[in-house]
Amino acid sequence: MTILTKWKILSKLPGGRWVFGRLLGLFVPYTGTIGANVVSLRPGHCKAVLSDRRGVRNHLGSIHALALGNLGEMTLGLAMTALQPQNGRFIPMRLEMDYLKKARGILTCEVDLPYVDWPDNAEWQGEALIKDESGETVCKVTAHFKVGRK
Repeated sequence: MTILTKWKILSKLPGGRWVFGRLLGLFVPYTGTIGANVVSLRPGHCKAVLSDRRGVRNHLGSIHALALGNLGEMTLGLAMTALQPQNGRFIPMRLEMDYLKKARGILTCEVDLPYVDWPDNAEWQGEALIKDESGETVCKVTAHFKVGRK
């Protein structure tokens, strides 16, 4: 069963989005440490929310830079996973993070990747924008993926 199929089943159930997030955290333990919640998922698209809490804060009273990077990577990875065909695969090769302002409050990360035919062997790039409650972008995460067929 694909991750997209699991999302489609669980997201319709009461508390299903929370269960999906916890299962994701069990499958990818480091990603689970930030406790982000997936709000929407479809091929090439993912939207996730991260609540501001002590466990993701730094000594400056804002959300830690690597928690932002983790949120961006998770959202990009889910969008890619939902997009890939059964005989496809991908791996992140490089992450770039641009921190634009201190991140505080509830953050929303959204990824929209264009649909293209999955190549035999190529490098792709995707971008995740993390915004605060006012809609201002606090961080931009760019991932460079190596994609191909199994």
